[in-house]
Amino acid sequence: MWLPKVALGLLGLSIQQPFAPSSHPLPPPKETVPPNQNTAFALKSGSDIFSPQDMLSLPRPGDPLTNAAGDLALISISQYSFDDRKTHKSLAVVPLEVGSQEHRIPLSRGGDAFWLDPRTIAHVVEAEEGKKQDLYALPVTYEKGSISTGEPVLVGSFPITTAADFRYSAPSGVLVFSAYVYADDDLKAVKENDEAHENRGNSALVYGQTFERQWDTWVGPKHKSLFTVKLYNDNGQYVLGEHFVNVLKGTDLSSPVEPFGGTDDFDISDSQVILTAKDPKLPKAWHTKQNIYLVNFDGSNLVELTSGDHGATHAPAFNRQGTKVAWLQLDEDGHESDRHKIVIHDLTKQVSFAITQDWDRSPSTLAFSQSGDFLYFTAEDIARVKIFALPVPPTPSKSATHPTLRGPYRTPVALTSTHAASGLQVLPSGHLSFAVSSLTSPKDVYILSNLHRVEADIMNEATDIYRGELAQITKFSTDFLQDKFLHPGKEFWFEGAVQQIHGWILTPPGYKPTDVKKWPILLLIHGGPESCWQDSWSARWNPNVFANQGYFVVLINPTGSTSFGQNLTEGIKEDWGGKPFVDLRNGWQHILDHYPQVDPERAGAAGASWGGYAINWIQGNPEFGFNFKALFCHDGVFDTTYNGYATDELFFFNHEWGGRPWEPKSFELSRKYSPAFTVSKWSTPQLIVHGSKDYRLPESDGIGVFHALQQLSIPSRLVIFPDENHWVLKPGNSLKWHDEVFRWFGQFLDKKLEI
Repeated sequence: MWLPKVALGLLGLSIQQPFAPSSHPLPPPKETVPPNQNTAFALKSGSDIFSPQDMLSLPRPGDPLTNAAGDLALISISQYSFDDRKTHKSLAVVPLEVGSQEHRIPLSRGGDAFWLDPRTIAHVVEAEEGKKQDLYALPVTYEKGSISTGEPVLVGSFPITTAADFRYSAPSGVLVFSAYVYADDDLKAVKENDEAHENRGNSALVYGQTFERQWDTWVGPKHKSLFTVKLYNDNGQYVLGEHFVNVLKGTDLSSPVEPFGGTDDFDISDSQVILTAKDPKLPKAWHTKQNIYLVNFDGSNLVELTSGDHGATHAPAFNRQGTKVAWLQLDEDGHESDRHKIVIHDLTKQVSFAITQDWDRSPSTLAFSQSGDFLYFTAEDIARVKIFALPVPPTPSKSATHPTLRGPYRTPVALTSTHAASGLQVLPSGHLSFAVSSLTSPKDVYILSNLHRVEADIMNEATDIYRGELAQITKFSTDFLQDKFLHPGKEFWFEGAVQQIHGWILTPPGYKPTDVKKWPILLLIHGGPESCWQDSWSARWNPNVFANQGYFVVLINPTGSTSFGQNLTEGIKEDWGGKPFVDLRNGWQHILDHYPQVDPERAGAAGASWGGYAINWIQGNPEFGFNFKALFCHDGVFDTTYNGYATDELFFFNHEWGGRPWEPKSFELSRKYSPAFTVSKWSTPQLIVHGSKDYRLPESDGIGVFHALQQLSIPSRLVIFPDENHWVLKPGNSLKWHDEVFRWFGQFLDKKLEI
């Protein structure tokens, strides 16, 4: 069997073979844990232990949405209570100044909120009788650092229940939003069409083209579109119009792009909408190409701004002057993890040009400065998400994909250096507002000030560029986390298959450098595979939760990971079982060589998605020598070839494996690296978790793994969540997930555990 090149130091590792499977049929293994749970097991908790229940009970803030004056922000917050088993939603109104006090508004019926003016909040909520949504105006008073809100006033109603993704132009008095409509594109006909569909006399869903299902939903007869409606102030009282304009009517375009698109898929000026949408001429399931379109508020003069061959486009944004737009563009159709380039389109000169072709990072959220002379954006860089600034170059005489750029226009300047930033907005006062999370904290609101000095230094190409003044505004979780043990993550680097590879270590409570073979160790393998373990918060796979249950936690960013240059990201293509496992093995050996505190005889590994594939691949390659005593696979790939047929987004397989699953090259590669063809060498106890609504990696993969393990008489356990997708999102299910995971590892790894 083909083996990847590996460091010589790994040859000394013992073979991973704690159980020897028989080649003959055996009786099924006894259940390792009774269905009614093992009462001897309990998740670790305490005043200083950050437990799964603690994580699930924390406030979950969103990104800040600032008002036009730049002095207040709205932050939506949800918080689950195990007392009443409900998620409680609220809206925090926060002054954007250090030491300020927030004002919290309970949202008993949920809904969406946005600013109508600097002192009026709009709140859209489903009406109590259903079948429509109501819009309320909520007045805000902000004086001497104190905030209060008045009684909500009904402004008007939407004739549907799916209105979302609101953007408001106060100067023009126009609200833009998304909603689901049928093929007639008529918002007011949705209710009647819904009733006809529900009463059609059968439950069949019939398809003549893809997508038939996507992410966690069977595609129905409705699609998303963008609408405009008048929303204006009439003598101090807001009025919502009744004429809804579908700006994409009759175009075969759908925006925001499902399943995850929202307000980041479009932007508005005072008269136009710029948006991204899938190319309507291409099959959606095996193409990623999205085009950028510009359309007037009344639906007239729809024009496409993109041209030629390209892949997906994201994050379109206007400058405040309405003279330029920018967006992110990928070069290759079918490749969702291609490097993003920033494209600027001059609306006056009708010229488009790219400005980050030579920068080896992928920008994300875009925002023009107040003057329109700078772009601010976020981008992953060395396992962080940083904020960058780049001046907007003069518009060239003609469109160019690779214009000649000099001086300060060539390379973005990082303004932050740690953690993970999101929700970037430029304020009129020369400040930036955004959210920051880390390995030790969920999101909080931050302000970066003195942008004028930052911009001056960049334009003057100062040798020591001023980065502004960073200030934390909110502390949503500080009190909840005050006494908890939270490790900030320790970085390490080692030699990988083609370049230096990065990793994180998080040690458990009670860990001491003088310990010897005391601590069980877990390797967590990220999914994607084009993603990375960041210095950011997660409410699903939280490394500090694993550490607090008594494990020495190792996170490695192998070949395929993002934020370390496109060469590393691209390196996994057509090599799923190759270079990434050289990196994982070398990183594992690095830990064993440098940390005598861990016990390699109590080692386990866990992964989800591609990380789940990695678990199954390790299971079938004991010669890798990890010596794991227990494994955990969440929603992982079992048969890579079959996955090319069964997954919802067919373009993913076609790119990763170099062709469609039946074509000779991809067929050979996918079989070569398919865990399904290594089952005869499986031997390690394994837990499998899968969601029935996971259409990215259907549950049959998890069931197939379980069936193989059971017939081999290898200790194994299958957990199915019928109501979850690729992620486990419901708090009760998530607590059960953690209970199963730590129960499993505890059975095989924790017999000598001391804290």
